[in-house]
Amino acid sequence: MTKLINTSEVVKLIEKEADIIIPIANGEPIRLLDILEEHANELSDVKIHQMLALHPRKYILGEMPGQLTHVSYFLSGATRKTYQHAKMDLVPNNFHEIPRMLSKITKMSMIFSVASPMDEHGYFSLGTQADYVAEFIGKVPFILEVNRNMPRTFGHNQIHVSQIAGFVEHDSELAEEVVPEIGEKDIRIAEKVAADIQDGDTLQIGIGSVPNAVISLLRNHRNLGVHTEMLTDGIVDLVESGAITGTEKFTNKGKIVATFAFGTQRLYDFIHNNPSVEFLPVSVVNDPREIAKEENIVSINSTTEVDLYGQCASETVGGKYYSSSGGQIDFARGVRFAENGKGYICMHSTAKNDTISRIKLELTSGSVVTTGKNDVDNVVTEFGIARLHGRSISDRAKQLISIAHPNFREELTTQAIERGIIRP
Repeated sequence: MTKLINTSEVVKLIEKEADIIIPIANGEPIRLLDILEEHANELSDVKIHQMLALHPRKYILGEMPGQLTHVSYFLSGATRKTYQHAKMDLVPNNFHEIPRMLSKITKMSMIFSVASPMDEHGYFSLGTQADYVAEFIGKVPFILEVNRNMPRTFGHNQIHVSQIAGFVEHDSELAEEVVPEIGEKDIRIAEKVAADIQDGDTLQIGIGSVPNAVISLLRNHRNLGVHTEMLTDGIVDLVESGAITGTEKFTNKGKIVATFAFGTQRLYDFIHNNPSVEFLPVSVVNDPREIAKEENIVSINSTTEVDLYGQCASETVGGKYYSSSGGQIDFARGVRFAENGKGYICMHSTAKNDTISRIKLELTSGSVVTTGKNDVDNVVTEFGIARLHGRSISDRAKQLISIAHPNFREELTTQAIERGIIRP
């Protein structure tokens, strides 16, 4: 059975006012989106829904109104300025809810996705992806962009040729994450988090220099497991050092579980034909109820600023939107339900060469709370860990002030007393 289709056949499959769903990161099909832009005059009010778009395009820039428009669920370098100039929509969400949300607010007309070549059994693999599209395999028409550079992976991301409307072929190199340099502050934060991690714990580790620093300190641990939304290069290091075996996990024992992968070619080579890695839909991986089944889950994420109540603004910078919620609150709630769950939200104590405190009396005007005060467990800076769960407002404020940069502690204390947050 062949379903190789040409450009005109792709365009004919797109109905008027269609809602097209595109996966996150490397699931983004370059050739299929080129076709849409090249034939935009044949399209009418088509919306393209996506998290973390990788490539700037005319429709993302708002240059194809009435033909193609972009709806974002998580901003990226390709979309951030467009949103800040009010030329694009951003839909608030918790990552695990996106499949359900899309099924309610869109027509689910079509899914475009990159896939690895079909195997001898007639199955394509979505490769680095499961995310929010794998949920709809067999339920929504797919058009695939077959790319020989996409690794073949396992999990609930297999799609049979009988389940697709067609495919095109286009080989392109996968986008790679720019690995941030680990600094002295990152190491100091990571040391505090790593000291709390026990052999046999299951890890969810976010993106950035602090999570990378934590990973670098765990190579002598043993029997760690992985249940994470995003798989990164650091996991490869821990597997090779013998730290990750997954033998003490409570679900998917022995398996590294993620909903998508984004890293360097080293990571893509690691997941290719690797049966120890399973990609599951985000509605499973990020569901707090599923996370809680991993009784020893440890969640490590980051934020940009925290107020003295413990509210974390993780999707805005200086009061302007930078990303979105992602899965931070999914895991913050999941570890709360887990028997021995622990959550860490990390940040440097200051910004702009120690001139601005990231711990504040109140968040910067325009900032958005990502993780609320009731869901935060531990906040970590290079000066220590503020353990907030179960603490009074006064105690929480004192804990947070104790891990602020010394230059700001007296000012924060005075402000907190004047506001009535802590007693003198």
